[in-house]
Amino acid sequence: MAESKSAPPSLDDVRARIDAIDSELLKLIDERSALAREVAAAKAASGETGFGLRPGRETQVMRKLLATRRVAARPPLVVRIWRELMADSLSLQGPFHVSVWGGKDPGRVMELTRMRFGAAPPITQVAKPEDALAAARARGGVAVAALTPDNPWWLRLLAEPKLKVFTTLPCLTAWGPLTALGVAEVEVEPTGDDRTFWVTDAPQGGAAIVEALSRDGVAATLLLDAGGLKLFVLSGYYQADDPRLARAPGRLSGVIGAAPAPLDV
Repeated sequence: MAESKSAPPSLDDVRARIDAIDSELLKLIDERSALAREVAAAKAASGETGFGLRPGRETQVMRKLLATRRVAARPPLVVRIWRELMADSLSLQGPFHVSVWGGKDPGRVMELTRMRFGAAPPITQVAKPEDALAAARARGGVAVAALTPDNPWWLRLLAEPKLKVFTTLPCLTAWGPLTALGVAEVEVEPTGDDRTFWVTDAPQGGAAIVEALSRDGVAATLLLDAGGLKLFVLSGYYQADDPRLARAPGRLSGVIGAAPAPLDV
C-alpha cells in the first residue's frame, strides 16, 4: 500500500508563519537597539567619547554569520540586514555621518555607500575628495571617495596618518568591482584576510615595482597610476613600519590603511 504524503501547507498558512516571524524579528531588532543605547550610556559613563566604529569587529561578526549554515538566505541578504543593524547601533552611540565624492559616477558611489553604511547616518555628496576628507576629520565622520585615474586624492593620506582607509566599496564581489574607498579616523586592525593600500612615487613602471615587492615576499597589484603616483593593493596586513615596504622603490611612499577582503571571496 503506497504511503500517503502530507499535503503542502496552504498559502494562507505560509503567510501566517511569515507574519509571526516578522513580529518576532521586530521584537529582537527593538531589543538590539535598546542594547545599543546601553552601550552608549556605558561609554559615556566611562568617559569614552571617540568614534564607535570598529571595522575589525564588524568584519568578525559578518564572517561568522556568513559561515553559519543557512537554507535559503543568500550572502547579499545577510550582509544588507546586518549592515543596517550595525549602522543603526553605531548612530545611537554618538555622531555618525558620511561624506561622498563620487568621481565620474556619483550615483553608483552613493548607492554603494548606502549598501555599506545603511540608512542610519546622514550621507552628503561633496564636490571634491578634499571636502570628504575634511568631513572625516570631524568626530563620527567617514569619507567615501571614488577611485579614478585622474585624481590621486589618496596621496594626501600620507600626510594625515590619523585618517586611514578601512573599507572597500563594494564589500561583496557579487556587487561589482572595487569602486571606492572608505576613510576615517579609526584603528585598523588585522582580521585574518586583509588588503593593505600602499602608495609610492617610484618612477618605475607598475610591473617593475610589483616584481621588486615580490622579491621581498610581498604580493602586490597596481590599482591606479595617476601622473606617476601609484596606488597598490597588497595581499595581507602590513603596518607602516614594515621593513619590506621601507626597501620598496620610491622616495615618497607609505601605507594609507587596510581593509578586509570582500566577504564573499
